[in-house]
Amino acid sequence: MSQPLRVDLNADVGESFGARRKGDDEPIFQYVTSANVACGFHAGDPSIIAATLDAAARHHVAVGAHPSYPDQAGFGRRTVDLPADELRQALIYQIGAVHALARAAGVRLIHVKPHGALYNDGATNAALATTIADAVAACDPQLVLVGLAGSHLLAAGKAAGLRVAAEAFCDRAYEADGTLRGRSHPDAVIEDPERAAKQAVDIVMHGHVRAVNGVAIGVRAQSLCVHGDSKNAVETAAAIRAALKRSGADVVPLATIV
Repeated sequence: MSQPLRVDLNADVGESFGARRKGDDEPIFQYVTSANVACGFHAGDPSIIAATLDAAARHHVAVGAHPSYPDQAGFGRRTVDLPADELRQALIYQIGAVHALARAAGVRLIHVKPHGALYNDGATNAALATTIADAVAACDPQLVLVGLAGSHLLAAGKAAGLRVAAEAFCDRAYEADGTLRGRSHPDAVIEDPERAAKQAVDIVMHGHVRAVNGVAIGVRAQSLCVHGDSKNAVETAAAIRAALKRSGADVVPLATIV
């Protein structure tokens, strides 16, 4: 008998800052197996990071760092042009902060997934991807680098000696070239839980996703993302988990796959 397909389900969490509240992390931890914790440069502060790590630990959810460009005002969704050395240090700073808070909470940091514009830029810019991968390796060569399936970020991670995990998105629309549709488009985010669940099953069970032009494009992923700050995020995560179970896929922590 063939083994069932296995996939990690992750969420971007800890994206409040001070009195600014964003997302509803505790309920979504019931459904995901990994959490990408904001590191302070787009969202998150020491208290929120610590509380997020504690909540993840209570729910036995693996944790990773979710660093970004220094862009709190734009929530990390704008490209910030920094010299490579400066960006590298900024990434080490962010990953190091979450690593230290995780250690204090008795939690092991498993992975790093860049956030927002940094993630998208690293997917298409080989030099930037190399800077990101080098920063992760400098922090801890045992960390897993998570990046868009088929992107430069995965190639750079492998070149740096890191384990890598290809990621696909349940709640985001895709362009025909395999990149994510920009958030400036009104259809960039999938807010219908059942539609997101169908996209998750198509990716895991059939190895493809339907682009905005209707064409099916091949996608092979070890981790699926649902955004914790999106509308209906908890309902979407629940629908995805249930749909994957019905399809025969096992949802498991990332470290058991890569």
